[in-house]
Amino acid sequence: MFRGKIKLVYKQEIDQKSESGFEKAIFQASYHEFLLKSQAYNPGHRFKTFSRMKEVDGKANSLHYKLSFSVLHLIEKLNNKMPFIRDNLGNKLSFETPRFELIESHIEDISLHKVAVYYETEPFTLVEFMGEYLLLSNSGKAENELAETFVVRMQPNLSILYYQGITQPQIRSIAGH
Repeated sequence: MFRGKIKLVYKQEIDQKSESGFEKAIFQASYHEFLLKSQAYNPGHRFKTFSRMKEVDGKANSLHYKLSFSVLHLIEKLNNKMPFIRDNLGNKLSFETPRFELIESHIEDISLHKVAVYYETEPFTLVEFMGEYLLLSNSGKAENELAETFVVRMQPNLSILYYQGITQPQIRSIAGH
C-alpha cells in the first residue's frame, strides 16, 4: 500500500571546520565572492557581517543568489549525487535541484563564514515508514505491480520537503457504506 509522494531535502552546512575537498572549495569560493559582491551593500565597509548588511539593506538578501554562481560549477561535479546521504546498500541518493544559502559571513574574519547547500530530490513514492527508515520507490508502477524499492534512514539535516497523500479508493468505498 503506497502512502504518498514525497520529496526529500538534505542540508549540507559548510564552514571553516568542514573537511572534504568539495566543502573546502565551496567555502573558499563563496567567501571570496562574498567579499566582492557584498561591497554593493556595504559602502565604506561600515558593516562587518552579512546579517548586519541585511538589517540595513534588505537587498543584501540577493547575496544568496549572487554567491551561488561561484559554487554551481563545483556542485555540478557531484553529478546529481548527494555527498553524504546513501541508501542502506550504500548508493548515493540522487538530487534534482541544488540551492545555495549564505548563512553568515564577516568581511574581516573568514572563520565566521558559513553557507549551506540544499539538495532536493525528485519525487519518490513513499511505500512505508519503518521507524527511522523510509521505504521508497522511484518507479511509477501501479500499486499492485512489483516496484523496485530502496531504504533510506532519516538523519540530521535530512527532511521531507513535500508530501502528497495517495487516496485509497478501496478505503473510500468501504468508508462510504
